[in-house]
Amino acid sequence: MNILRNILACVIGLVIGSAVNLTLVNVGPSIIPPPTGVDVSDMDSLRSTMHLFEPRHFIFPFLAHSLGTLAGAVTAFLIAASHREMLAYIIGTAFFAGGIAASYMLPAPTWYIVVDLVGAYFAMAWIGSRLARRFVPGLGSDNG
Repeated sequence: MNILRNILACVIGLVIGSAVNLTLVNVGPSIIPPPTGVDVSDMDSLRSTMHLFEPRHFIFPFLAHSLGTLAGAVTAFLIAASHREMLAYIIGTAFFAGGIAASYMLPAPTWYIVVDLVGAYFAMAWIGSRLARRFVPGLGSDNG
């Protein structure tokens, strides 16, 4: 049963993390409008107009990636029957793979790709596991 619960923890973590990510990606343009003429729902439009984006336009994509990973890692950690921290890092790894794929699909500035890949995935999986352990009886802040 532990294996099934751990698999379920990963699946639900990926779903919750993806929902958070998608929500922030969809809300972002209404808070920080994209440059004129950019259709953020069209990959071809994004590719051809990425040079028009300013640093402020990358705030919500970074928040989406980092908070999506954080939410997924916390969820997996809380649901898991064992190996909680490892499952949080599995979530971080899955989202990191998505970040790498996105960096190949969209010609974002190098500074953003570096900040995103370094700060949004494994760091958030680590923070998520640290936050979540406070809610698991018997784990406290130091046990895993």
